[in-house]
Amino acid sequence: MSGKLSTKALRSVGVAALLSLVAACAGVARPEASRLPVVTDPAPIVPGTMRRYQVRGRWYQPAEQPGYDETGLASWYGDQFNGRPTSTGERFDMHALTAAHKTLPLPGLVEVTNLANGRRIVVRVNDRGPFVDNRIIDLSRGSAEALGMLQAGVGEVRVRYLGRAPRNGGGTTLQYAAATDRAPATDAAPSTRGDFWIQAGAFSDRRAARRVADQLGDRATVDVDRNDGLFRVLVGPWADPNAAERSRQAVIARGYADALLISAR
Repeated sequence: MSGKLSTKALRSVGVAALLSLVAACAGVARPEASRLPVVTDPAPIVPGTMRRYQVRGRWYQPAEQPGYDETGLASWYGDQFNGRPTSTGERFDMHALTAAHKTLPLPGLVEVTNLANGRRIVVRVNDRGPFVDNRIIDLSRGSAEALGMLQAGVGEVRVRYLGRAPRNGGGTTLQYAAATDRAPATDAAPSTRGDFWIQAGAFSDRRAARRVADQLGDRATVDVDRNDGLFRVLVGPWADPNAAERSRQAVIARGYADALLISAR
């Protein structure tokens, strides 16, 4: 491997445990860039949506959660549900900035940040889901597109509850940082501005490595190991090993079960 990230320099980093992150808002005034929407006339909580319910043998108890701030995996849904009623009775518009959550009040507003590229939006939560292990929110197609997650299908996000939603709408784009279309991966030594990387895989075929890097997003690059000739797909870097480990889990969830946490030091 070229540069400071040679094969001999790579070493697995033991992480004691994953960091469990725990760290309003109807008439919405049009926000300035990067400002949260201000709700002056919040919609009432839809009757019945705060009752305890069961899905696939598991019980869920919705509740007001003013301090809700979680990091986890997000998925998205679109065409097959477009136009159908949501849990609030609203019609699902796959192009609107909406989402489904298992236990937050309906309708509510949450801030969602794509940790892979820094994009940040506010979405209207008007449905229940996703009922899949390890996923904390299900985004509309429009929300996934705004966050740059359409091709990935699943991505690591931070979800922060903002409070009650307005009577209509409430979704907005807050930050489009690092949201430009990704340039194709190149066979170049990655920057070492962080200490920790995820190695998603090592390939003998350069094109296969590039395809994987392209699927994994803006922080993925292909690095050529001059010792064994393999093309290694690296994601990162991160200065914090806990953040790197959370991202490793997200890479595993994308289908790369052998992803490694490595150090450039």
